[in-house]
Amino acid sequence: MKGTLAGAQPAAALPDAEDTLKAEKASFLKQPKAVWATAIAAVFAFMGIGLVDPILPAIAKNLDASPSEVSLLFTSYFLVTAIAMLVTGWVSSRIGGKRTLLIGLGIIVVFASLSGTATSVNELVGFRAGWGLGNALFVATALAVIVGVASGGAGTAIILYEAALGLGISLGPLLGALLGGWQWRAPFFGTGVLMAIAFIALLALLPKTPKPQAKVRLRDPLLALGHKGLRTTAASGLFYNYGFFTILAFTPFILGMDAYGIGGVFFGWGVAVAVFSVFVAPVLQNRFGAVKVLTGTLTLLLLDLVGIGLAAGNSVPAVVVLVIVAGALLGVNNTVYTELAMGVSDSPRPVASAGYNFVRWMGGALAPFLAAQLGEHFGPQVPFFAGAVAMAVAILVAYSGRKYLTAHEPHLV
Repeated sequence: MKGTLAGAQPAAALPDAEDTLKAEKASFLKQPKAVWATAIAAVFAFMGIGLVDPILPAIAKNLDASPSEVSLLFTSYFLVTAIAMLVTGWVSSRIGGKRTLLIGLGIIVVFASLSGTATSVNELVGFRAGWGLGNALFVATALAVIVGVASGGAGTAIILYEAALGLGISLGPLLGALLGGWQWRAPFFGTGVLMAIAFIALLALLPKTPKPQAKVRLRDPLLALGHKGLRTTAASGLFYNYGFFTILAFTPFILGMDAYGIGGVFFGWGVAVAVFSVFVAPVLQNRFGAVKVLTGTLTLLLLDLVGIGLAAGNSVPAVVVLVIVAGALLGVNNTVYTELAMGVSDSPRPVASAGYNFVRWMGGALAPFLAAQLGEHFGPQVPFFAGAVAMAVAILVAYSGRKYLTAHEPHLV
């Protein structure tokens, strides 16, 4: 069957597809100022994801909290982010993309700053939940805005968005380490300042975005999940994100390093995410197709998580290497999942993105707390083995729904 399909591919399609890929690369850097302002603000917003990584042990020590209690910083953040995704389209379709972005940034400034004043882990968890609300309003709308105003088509816009994600994820731990090595509260205030700068930049550079002709209903993201392709992507993304955030949230507790060491490890991890999401994922996807790339990298991530589990408590250098390798694989998958979510269904992109993110961020909400609980009760290896099982489920879901996903694949070799 493969040979028949490959043979049926017109010879002229290869140069055309390659020309398209080259054109997208050429247009990547030629963007309006509004796109760059939004992308930079997105970098700052995504820094909030990994910001707390280097200071998790310090927070646990200073606030007299257990790893599972501290892990709630991630859980509250992503749980609120996931639920709020259902209302982002409703809000932005009524007040416009620019106002939604600015409201989201303003909320992040307030709650990031309040996080720096927390006197207990419960207060900090609550402030991170508020931060998650602002993150949802900003992140979901930023993707739609970038897709709407970027030159080079949706593919280029998504790569820009994933580049912002990768840079933010890599710079977050670095900022957390640099400021957190001095005082664990400092990264929260630093983020508040950066988001305030982003607020001013967007206020000045982003033109007023028109409201959509049709207003989004609150139930639209859930209805969008009725499409089998989007539902398959979201369900697979949920289990993928469980493994993703097991690595991000639990690894700091097994490294035995200070804030600078943890920040260095996750800076390398984040750089790998950024590089592979921008430069490698598009090439692989155009060469092999979304489903093959997705199942292949998920399989490698499964093996990587098993490796981290075997190395946990035995070899810190092996854990470090495997974490950075995981960053490369995660970078590829982030781009593929996002492109599938934005293009696999017939729903408007903001609506499809909201439905997809509602489901997949639940994986980010569950993983940190469950990983910490498993680690506390059964040993540091078990959370990573559980993450590997989640990857296996993600593979099965994607493979079982492959016929609904292949229509989105680029027509290359």
